[in-house]
Amino acid sequence: MSFSKKIKPNYQPKRLAVKLNSKGEQFVVKGHPWVFSNSIIKINNDAKTGDLAIVFSKNKNRVIGLGLFDANSPIRIKMLHSGTEKVEVNAVFFQKRIKDAFKKRHPLLKTNTNSYRLIFGENDGFPGLIADVYASVLVVKIYSEIWLPYLEPIFEPLQQISNAKTVVVRLSRSLENSKSHQLKNGDVVYGSLENEVIEFVEHGVNFSANVIKGHKTGYFLDHRLNRRQVGEWSKEKTVLDVFSYTGGFSVHALVNGAKEVTSLDISKQALEIAIENGKLNFCAGKHKTIAGDAFSELKNLIKNKITFNVVIIDPPSFAKQATETNLAKKKYAQLAEFGAKLTAKNGLLVLASCSSRVLAESFFDINYQVLHNQSRPFKIILKTYHDIDHPIEFPEGAYLKSGYYRFLD
Repeated sequence: MSFSKKIKPNYQPKRLAVKLNSKGEQFVVKGHPWVFSNSIIKINNDAKTGDLAIVFSKNKNRVIGLGLFDANSPIRIKMLHSGTEKVEVNAVFFQKRIKDAFKKRHPLLKTNTNSYRLIFGENDGFPGLIADVYASVLVVKIYSEIWLPYLEPIFEPLQQISNAKTVVVRLSRSLENSKSHQLKNGDVVYGSLENEVIEFVEHGVNFSANVIKGHKTGYFLDHRLNRRQVGEWSKEKTVLDVFSYTGGFSVHALVNGAKEVTSLDISKQALEIAIENGKLNFCAGKHKTIAGDAFSELKNLIKNKITFNVVIIDPPSFAKQATETNLAKKKYAQLAEFGAKLTAKNGLLVLASCSSRVLAESFFDINYQVLHNQSRPFKIILKTYHDIDHPIEFPEGAYLKSGYYRFLD
């Protein structure tokens, strides 16, 4: 079996000599993976996206790093390697990176789990590239044209190391509109795919993901640890899963013996999949759904004085741009307030954020202040961050944080 010719490059990358200003050089020396355009003081005039940028020190004229040039982004160079050690960016280089990434995930694969993130962008040395495994299907999402000349030497070791029978390519919106390649979003570039909905296992719980049409690569793997934890604390409880998508928290709760679970999401299609995911497992509890805007529906539940033993509020990112940060904080505060009113006596409230621009310390402080003002005694019983397959290698790579709050009345 061989890979589709679509992953063969249309462009053979060149080598670029790059010099940075002092600030940019400091970032590279410290191992930061981003070089912004305003840090570059000298570069080839004919530089094209995907070219290999060889970064020289400003004064001593020695190589301090290697990266890929991106003409379409303010992050003009995405770093692959920092340091004075001599490195060749070739098939062997990429294979070693992928092997190192797989080793980090090995403990997770010893559990009853066959879905995981094999490559987590910059944090695994592949800026703008994600690779997720769902059972025997590998889904690679490409966010930047920088990778187009290198897909062949990357895809082959990804497939071999993950032992995938099928490889699917997903493209960012900008890449979908690009004319620099032959790929289409959802292309199967290795093996075959009889059904775009793939079943997989997460800590013994069965799920499904649409690897062609689903968000991102088909599912959100990052909350795996939290879903298991919520499940363990949901036995014989009533549970509300807000922004439930396809029911990750809901299904773990049901499998662990929750009496009744309500999944709330704006997408009716996602809720239908949540119900089907529940049916992939033996669940005695009742699974209800509410389709609608979370803020409006939570107000309705509060108005009707409905409460739940366990409430999980896991919204999408509210701050994709720096200008949205303050509004995001207000939304988190509002959700924390709603959550407190919806959580029953001695209940558990789980508040999560995936906005990287809202730092963990700030998020937890918002939650604490809001809950403190509700005049209900509570204690913080757990704070969680990234699971093992989402390692953090630079500050901006951290985004996920969750707080577990137990009410004492």
